[in-house]
Amino acid sequence: MNDTTLPIAATNVSERRWLVPLALIVVYLVWGSTYLGIRIALTGFPPFVLAAFRFAAAGVVMYAWLRLCGASPPTTLQWRNAAITGVLLLGFGNGMVCFAERYVASGVAAVAIAAEPLFVAVLLVFYRERLRRAEIAGLIVGFVGVVVLNSSGGLRASPWAAGALLVATASWAFGSIWSRHQDMPKGPMNVAAQMLCASIALGLMAVISGERFPTHVPLTSILALAYLAVFGSIIAFTAYLFLLKTVRPALSASYAYVNPPVAVLIGMLLAGERVGVLELIGMAVILIGVGLITVARLRSQPEAV
Repeated sequence: MNDTTLPIAATNVSERRWLVPLALIVVYLVWGSTYLGIRIALTGFPPFVLAAFRFAAAGVVMYAWLRLCGASPPTTLQWRNAAITGVLLLGFGNGMVCFAERYVASGVAAVAIAAEPLFVAVLLVFYRERLRRAEIAGLIVGFVGVVVLNSSGGLRASPWAAGALLVATASWAFGSIWSRHQDMPKGPMNVAAQMLCASIALGLMAVISGERFPTHVPLTSILALAYLAVFGSIIAFTAYLFLLKTVRPALSASYAYVNPPVAVLIGMLLAGERVGVLELIGMAVILIGVGLITVARLRSQPEAV
């Protein structure tokens, strides 16, 4: 063994150990804020047009920048896998959230998406991947917190919105698990390829649903769209794909538990929404569930990293 092998390996492990919590913080905070960002952007854009334009702009900029920096383009197989994953994660996953937020508050949408780790746990059975007891306990506690949060009088969804959020949750969970077993583009190119493919699918969804690009868009909607494209798409989605390849599925899916309280708190601070006792209790229980999942992940650090 070369003498330089161990230092390099140790450096990679050390880098990943501080990148994992950084990526988690980005996904927790940024994606939690995007629910309000979507709601603001929807005042000027139809839902599928909004999502298509968001990912097209972010995907083109990111892909062009990567190619200028010398990154290799995806292979044909990688383009296919990125297309399937992008449609599941961003097309149905994000597009249906945009559709639902026309009828429900941003906090309601975030709470519904919190069920995503439960879908992940079910799907892992088909891949013969067993969850640790602490991870199962964290999922159960987190689900109880979601129930408490959803039991408040201000969190009610219409049937159409509930169905859209169910499709979004299931699609995101399946796409996250499926992509872990496929040959995907490397690094940030994976993000760019998925966004480009998803933007095409979302554009078709906009045409089929009869949406039109608006002639007049408020400045607040444009600024919200820019925030969604830069922070929600490029930065946070890159962090999430890094987590998918680095940590156990239960931890990478834990954002779904943290996003609801973040979304509710941001709505309270920036949009004047009120938070009741049940919301606060639900947030506390949700964070306990995330803590259990995190502890299980730290105990398996040598295996996960």
